[in-house]
Amino acid sequence: MTNQPIPLHQALASFDALWSPRIVTRVNDYDVRIAKVEGQHVWHAHDHTDEFFLVLDGELHISLREPEGERTVVLPQGSVYTVPRGTEHRPYAPSGAAILMFEPTGTPTVGDRHDEIPDHVDATTGHSLDTRQR
Repeated sequence: MTNQPIPLHQALASFDALWSPRIVTRVNDYDVRIAKVEGQHVWHAHDHTDEFFLVLDGELHISLREPEGERTVVLPQGSVYTVPRGTEHRPYAPSGAAILMFEPTGTPTVGDRHDEIPDHVDATTGHSLDTRQR
């Protein structure tokens, strides 16, 4: 990690991969991750942690499977939403989006339980941001 400010627009410009988050910094035991997303992720759940989303650009939809049934929340640019631990969810961005997430370090992007992982989804705990490209 760097001890210099990190312009998010430059960090996002440093990679093109979709659904492949980059760790921009850490706060205590949490990663601050950014990602470019388009299309659908995979249905998954994080059994032991909530998942925080901030939409930096575009619009993100998150489908949720809750005890009351299935619903979708729509997050326009500048919106935040926290998926409660244990809730099955599937993020998707019909027209593309850039997002920021807070997750405990080491949290897999596909959660603890998930459907089959499609080729376009990177099952990772986050990649280091290449600071040389800033």
